Amino acid sequence: MADLGEIMRGEAAEYLRTHGATPVQHKAIRAVTRCRTQEAGTVTVKCGQCDDPYRLFCSCRNCSCPSCQGEARAKWLAARFEEILPVDYLHVVFTTPSELNVLALFCPREFYEALIRAAGQAVIDVGRTVLHAQLGCINELQTWTQLMALDPHAHCAVPAGGFSEDGTRWISFQPKDLPATALAKRFRSLLCKRIRKAAQQGKFKQLPSTISVEQLLAEVITLEWKVYAEPAFGGPQKLFEYLARYTYRVAITNDRIESYENRQVTFRRRDRRHGKQVKRSSMHGQEFVRRWLLHVPPRRFVRIRSYGFLGNRNRKRNLERARQLIGKGNQTPRSLSPQPLQLLRLCPKCFEQSRRDRALHFAPPPECESQIDLPLRSPPIRPVAA
Repeated sequence: MADLGEIMRGEAAEYLRTHGATPVQHKAIRAVTRCRTQEAGTVTVKCGQCDDPYRLFCSCRNCSCPSCQGEARAKWLAARFEEILPVDYLHVVFTTPSELNVLALFCPREFYEALIRAAGQAVIDVGRTVLHAQLGCINELQTWTQLMALDPHAHCAVPAGGFSEDGTRWISFQPKDLPATALAKRFRSLLCKRIRKAAQQGKFKQLPSTISVEQLLAEVITLEWKVYAEPAFGGPQKLFEYLARYTYRVAITNDRIESYENRQVTFRRRDRRHGKQVKRSSMHGQEFVRRWLLHVPPRRFVRIRSYGFLGNRNRKRNLERARQLIGKGNQTPRSLSPQPLQLLRLCPKCFEQSRRDRALHFAPPPECESQIDLPLRSPPIRPVAA
């Protein structure tokens, strides 16, 4: 099965000859092509089972590489699980009109900065004016679709509650009490204001002379912006697991790539218009590289931000105070906390042995009694035809 590194090794050289690329895109291409290859070098590690030393290829640890950052992703998820409050959570998605994609194409840092800040401020402002509560949220910027097209939007995890204006009470609310219409209007106002201010400061100089920021804003300010605000499906754990899948990678994972033959890349995607039906799409390798590079974040750009009482400065103290005011204990339920991350590196011999053991012990022995009390129903009585 092909992976992103194989595609980059086959297409990146020609792409760089015929297309332009920013320094951060050059760095991402070089990192992905070298990741876990002889060019990246090797390191000696000890097997966690037999203690024999063996060699491993080094990884690139680039934030855009789908083969890396697994440990960092697991640590981020474990930290979020420890912070979950015993309340309902909302999944809020802020989308932008496609007319603004040109700003993300030529000035990604300025546009993404304005987008994620406007999304966080919109949650805080609507919570203060509509619910009279100080809310908190964790925002994550995403820029791609299933076809790797450019689609900047922000996902937010919002606890269904917040502090009162004087900070002495905890105000809970139902997910339906946070109006999506008000969020959309406030988000539109804040984002347009930030874009206009950035343009006045000369931060959009990289735009072509034929594109006017004021003309773009005049066009999108009259549109109806869409914001999704619903209860987190499956609870806050599932919501953070969803966000964790996109924290340290961009655009596509290796398991979605099915083949790379004759310079054609075939990968799987979900079609939301047909009930998330899984389909296959193919495109030329050069187009695949171009789309992937669209989503490489600017240098040192932080795609995950926290706002309100979940802000990094006072988050720990605010969470302890929130648990006290909620009155359900000051500890996160044990069922919410995953097991500590334990890395077990196995040499090829022990790894193959563990695979054989798992294949052989896939079911309990016949004499083992069931440990689950599962009452069985009698089979239905079929009606007899007259």
